[in-house]
Amino acid sequence: MKDAIAVSNLNVSYYGKEVLHNINFSIEQGKLTGIIGPNGAGKSTLLKSLLNLIGKDKGDIMLLGSNLKGVRKRIAYVPQRSTIDWDFPITVKDTVLIGTYPAIGLMKRPSRKEKAWAMQCLEKVNMAEYQDRQIGELSGGQQQRVFLARALAQKADLFLLDEPFVGIDVTSEEMIVKILKELRDEGKTIIVVHHDLKKAEEYFDELLLLNRELIAAGSVKEVYTPGIIAKAYGSQLSFLNEVMAK
Repeated sequence: MKDAIAVSNLNVSYYGKEVLHNINFSIEQGKLTGIIGPNGAGKSTLLKSLLNLIGKDKGDIMLLGSNLKGVRKRIAYVPQRSTIDWDFPITVKDTVLIGTYPAIGLMKRPSRKEKAWAMQCLEKVNMAEYQDRQIGELSGGQQQRVFLARALAQKADLFLLDEPFVGIDVTSEEMIVKILKELRDEGKTIIVVHHDLKKAEEYFDELLLLNRELIAAGSVKEVYTPGIIAKAYGSQLSFLNEVMAK
């Protein structure tokens, strides 16, 4: 299998303070991978650096066998809900239509074909009946499903999701996980920043364990062990023992 992501010697800083140090890993195509680690470990920073939303100090990043510029249209990004302006006057349907823009271009209007595809994506996440709602009128889980539909509308090969399960209902979480696994089975590559260790074994094929440095990377079986997890979480070891015993 080819690598969907290859990162070498990545260093990233905020205002002169190093946040990520000497990160090296690769992820094969067709894997569902979770990025886990304690608060402040640099999980979201890593995801954003892959997309050049945060500049790097040094290092090399290859996505789908190319640099970002060459494959940007093939990458879908779902940001944290807390970073989105939910008061923006846009409907659910138009939000999902934005996912078709990389293919048709920003200066062209979506045709009947794109509009029909957007509706299919909304139906996939069971949100078609809300198509005319303003996005701020939705619950947290509904909002997350709409943004997943936008990613689906892009017909991407690489999906990057930043903490998609924070503040959403169980039904929405289960639906999103089901869709992500279906995408994985279709050969897509999915990377998810995740905070709930209890779900790591159930949700992912592989894990990246991060705490400013890469602690471990590999299959869930290899990484999700008390000894390795404790290297990242340190003083939270008693909490971890309780979580991993469940």
